Amino acid sequence: MRIGNYNIYVIESGRIGLDGGAMFGVVPKTIWQRSNPADDKNRIELTTRNLVLSSGSKNILIDTGIGQFWDEKFADIYKIDHSKFSLLDELGKINLTANQITDVILTHLHFDHTGGSVVPENNKYLPAFPNATYHVQKEHFEWACNPTEKDKGSFVKTRFMPLMDEGVLNLLIGTGFDDNISFIIVNGHTFAQQMVKISDGSETILYCADLMPFHTHIPLPYIMAYDIQPLKTLREKKDILYKAVEENWKLIFEHDPFVAGATIKITEKGFSADQKFEVL
Repeated sequence: MRIGNYNIYVIESGRIGLDGGAMFGVVPKTIWQRSNPADDKNRIELTTRNLVLSSGSKNILIDTGIGQFWDEKFADIYKIDHSKFSLLDELGKINLTANQITDVILTHLHFDHTGGSVVPENNKYLPAFPNATYHVQKEHFEWACNPTEKDKGSFVKTRFMPLMDEGVLNLLIGTGFDDNISFIIVNGHTFAQQMVKISDGSETILYCADLMPFHTHIPLPYIMAYDIQPLKTLREKKDILYKAVEENWKLIFEHDPFVAGATIKITEKGFSADQKFEVL
């Protein structure tokens, strides 16, 4: 698919497992397990889905997935699996290498979104995309450096602080990026998460990040227990979903292993997916 200056590619960079109850909050397991079955440790499968935006001069990667090079205990807890998908292999399928990535937009700095941003070299971590500038909201970076007891486990500083140390992390203030790319900043899941909006006025794609990680998070009460301000998440979802219906946006779900994206409709029961798709 092409929007404005960019050819847009949807790729997957790995699979992980997270607790189903945490992923669906107050929604009972008897309901969420119908669409997202759990394993014997109550973990449901998540993908790490990325977008690549390519123009004549730029190759932009959105989020970097969970990455590799974790210790055995961490990999087992989160059921990290790269047997089917890995970031560099998927980039290769669209004829790109790590060296050709010019920009990396990080929606936020939780380890499953920025884990692939660095690689180990000579007993330290260095940027995985050596010619890229990485972009994240300044407010979010400051939060990631000083999180609360509730969410500090979601931030692994070795996976993002090397970007600052190497001088490649651009701290953004505001929603603008270029003529076709802008951000919608939301604060329910974590402070200053930036969802990425790609639009040319006639077509719009919204990369939902962790506002709605699965298409099954479209119904309003489906809010993760990970969210630090769930009532803000509720208001943010309403605003986004109404706009998606009115302007026929395509939403991309970063963690849904079954549905890459969908348009949205309103029924007598509320918001739901309309046309679902796997590729653009």
